[in-house]
Order: sequence, then C-alpha cells, then structure tokens
Amino acid sequence: MSLTTLGLELPTDPRWVNIAEMNIGEILVDHAWCEQKAASSCISLIVQYFDQPTLVDTLTPIVSEEWGHFHRVLKELQKRDIPLGRHRKDEYVNQVRTRLRRSINDYKEQMMDNLLMNALIEARSCERFKLLSEQIADESLRKFYRELMISEAGHYRTFIDLAEAYLPAERVRKRWKEFLAVEADIIAKLGVRSDRMH
Repeated sequence: MSLTTLGLELPTDPRWVNIAEMNIGEILVDHAWCEQKAASSCISLIVQYFDQPTLVDTLTPIVSEEWGHFHRVLKELQKRDIPLGRHRKDEYVNQVRTRLRRSINDYKEQMMDNLLMNALIEARSCERFKLLSEQIADESLRKFYRELMISEAGHYRTFIDLAEAYLPAERVRKRWKEFLAVEADIIAKLGVRSDRMH
C-alpha cells in the first residue's frame, strides 16, 4: 500500500471533511480536547522520563505549544458562541494505546513505544488539519487549520527523532511500520465519524 506524505498507510476517507464541515461545532469541541490531551501526554512523558534531559528539554516547549493550540481552538468556539462542552473519551486514541501497548521491562523499548504513539496521533491530526485547511468553505478556519497543520507536522517528526535518539533508527522504523499497520486497521474499523477529529 502506498504511503501518504505523513507515512500513514490509510488516508482519511474523503467523505470525512464534508461531514466534518457540516458539524464544525462538534469538530471544534473535540479538537479542543484533543489539544488538551496532547499537552497532558507530553507532561506525562516528562514525568515518566524525568531522567532523560534530551526528552525533557525537547517536550517542554511542545507542552506550551499544545496548550496554546487549546486556547486558540477555544477562541474559535467563542467566536461562534459554541460552549466547550464536556471532556470526551477518544475511542481512536484508546484503541491505539490498547492495541500497541506491550508488557515489556525494557526501559528504552517502552520509551520508544510511548514516543511513537504520540507521533502517530500527531500524524493523523496533521492529516485531518490538512484536509480542513484545503477543503472547508470558511476562509478563516482554513487559515487556522493550515497554521496548526504545520505545527503538528513538526511535532510528529520530533517524537520520531526523539525515539531515534535513544534506539537505533532501524529498530525505530521497524516498530513504526507495526504502528502504521495497526493504526490503518483502527481507522478502517472506526469509519467516518462526524463529531470527532480522529
């Protein structure tokens, strides 16, 4: 199967962006909570791997960026008089974590898996942002999602680079391919969801 520019095996169903545009309020609410979870995930990695200065130094500014994104999405909601709404469970992220987590004692292998999970989620988010930036009618939102797309693409690459700082690139790439295959299956089975970013 050919890979997209982000390395994802399965591109988003073309119908998603049209359905998402018709439910943009729900998408923005879900997006806000996705940004909160991204910031929290980076904080968790810093707490877990406090003894790895490269990781801590690299992820600390990303926490600020992700929280800044949360604030920007919140402002988009407020412009449209849409309430933030309750925090939502993310079936996509839950399945990624459940299906790709391993019971292993190897510290660096565990770190690699945690970093690659974050890379995977960022890559899918970036792909969805790209679709929104190119296809929705609202010009200001197109610009908004283009800016976020560029940022998320950088984050996706950062997580992979961090994994390769701790383990051989060949090992990371092999595991990354396993992640991509599982993620493609998850996306296919979840189908098109009108109220979710993923």
